Amino acid sequence: MAEIVIVPDAEAAGDLAARAIVALIERRGDAVLGLATGSTPLPVYRALAERAAGLDLARVRGFALDEYVGLDPAHPESYRSVIRREVIEPLGLTPELVRTPPADDPDLQTAGERYDAEIRAAGGVDVQLLGIGTDGHIGFNEPGSSFASRTRVKTLTRQTRADNARFFDDPEEVPRHCLTQGLGTILEARHLVLLAFGEGKAEAVRGAVEGPVTAMLPASAIQLHPHVTVLVDEAAASRLELAEYYRDTYAGKPAWQGI
Repeated sequence: MAEIVIVPDAEAAGDLAARAIVALIERRGDAVLGLATGSTPLPVYRALAERAAGLDLARVRGFALDEYVGLDPAHPESYRSVIRREVIEPLGLTPELVRTPPADDPDLQTAGERYDAEIRAAGGVDVQLLGIGTDGHIGFNEPGSSFASRTRVKTLTRQTRADNARFFDDPEEVPRHCLTQGLGTILEARHLVLLAFGEGKAEAVRGAVEGPVTAMLPASAIQLHPHVTVLVDEAAASRLELAEYYRDTYAGKPAWQGI
């Protein structure tokens, strides 16, 4: 079972995740981070910028989960732009060591295979940050995605496009396709950290950690991973049947174990 940590708010979750990442970088200066986008991981990046001040991050590497197909890489809402704005520049990472799926590659048919090969060549992802969609998707692995899936082109559901429309001036600007790491790719990371905030994510969180493992709820794949931390605020935890158990077990956990 994943470790479920119920925190007061998103800032507390961001600080917990940032502490774990800093500890990793202190052990390994060339740590490989799996980078999520959207609003959910922003508290992690803000806390990391504070906690990592003074650390040498020049050798830290990063791989983004996904990228829109058909969106100019220079567009402010392309994930290449978002990662640069929210991660590379605030943390002072080396831009050439941070990769996003090459969704503008003329050979999209093999782009996913080559991206997975880059991750393997870097030694694999040490810590993979994840958000969760209201329909239970992680990355852009929509319901029905295979647990063995690799990085590939996917068609976004209407719900996902509607959820992401807030980032665009016009809902019709939201791309219909993406290049996303597959569930099989994600599960190869050594530590998964899933974050969720707000009541709108409560049902998806419940299904992901307490429901059956099913392709209809892609985030339930995390139950198959040996090292998963789920950081949720009270609202996102509101549907969990074992919430009190999760609180008790985390309260009794030795501090040296971290997350």
